[in-house]
Order: sequence, then C-alpha cells, then structure tokens
Amino acid sequence: MNKTIVITGVSKGIGFALTQQFLNNGYFVIGTSRTGEIENLSHANFTALKLDLSKEETIFTFDKILENKNIKIDFLINNAGIGPDLDTIKPEIESFKQTFDVNVTGTVFFTELLCKYINVGGKIINISSKMGSIKLCDHIDSIAYRMSKTALNM
Repeated sequence: MNKTIVITGVSKGIGFALTQQFLNNGYFVIGTSRTGEIENLSHANFTALKLDLSKEETIFTFDKILENKNIKIDFLINNAGIGPDLDTIKPEIESFKQTFDVNVTGTVFFTELLCKYINVGGKIINISSKMGSIKLCDHIDSIAYRMSKTALNM
C-alpha cells in the first residue's frame, strides 16, 4: 500500500523538492499552495490543493475535501511559511501579523484539524529554521520570522 503525504507550501523550494522526492519513491502526495496550482509538476500520484494558512476558510475547505474523499494520511509535513521581514532590523506591524498568521496560527490550527485524518503510526513534521533557535541566535534582524520559527519549534 502506498503512503499518502500532505505537504504544505510546495510551489517552490523545500516543499517542491520534497514533493518530487516522495513522488519518485512511489508516495501519493497532496501538495498545497496559495493558488492551488503548482507549475512544472505533473504526476499521476500528485494532487494540488489550495491552502492559504492566513485564511481560515481555506483551512476548513481543505478539511472538507479530505472528509468528502475519505482520505487518510500517513505524513503531514508543515513546510509553508513566509518571511516578509527577512533581513530587516525594525519590525513592521502588518508583516509581523502576516508572518505569525501563516507560520504559527495557521499552521497550528491546520495541524489540529488534520489530526483526525492521520493514520495510526503517522507522523507530523514541522519544517523550521535555525533562525528559530534561541541558542544559535546571533543576529537581530528578521524579528517576526525568527520569533515565528521559535514558536513553531515549541
């Protein structure tokens, strides 16, 4: 039996690479992006779904899709994240809120909602960053991003 994986944020970077790797190894992958479309990725075992972690309605829509299709998952990889304040020193309130809405609040509530679909023995993996490490912190930039990844690590 092939395993099913949900990976958030697969339109580029780590999420895109993880998706390709899992597909190459025979997994079924449900990948998310804000638009629900993933360029340059077509595979019989791949399904793209819309998910914007800063918008509660897309989280509930995703839940309904899994429920209606009776999908069970073996792995949830929370990869989606934003860093609009990367390389900036002074925090800005809107980008700070956006960062926490996606990287923390949306991720937490999305995960809690999906727990009921995870098979016994399934795994939840949160992709973080060394920028979220208090021990390794030696810079004062990217405040919202750093704090959001620290919160995710908790």
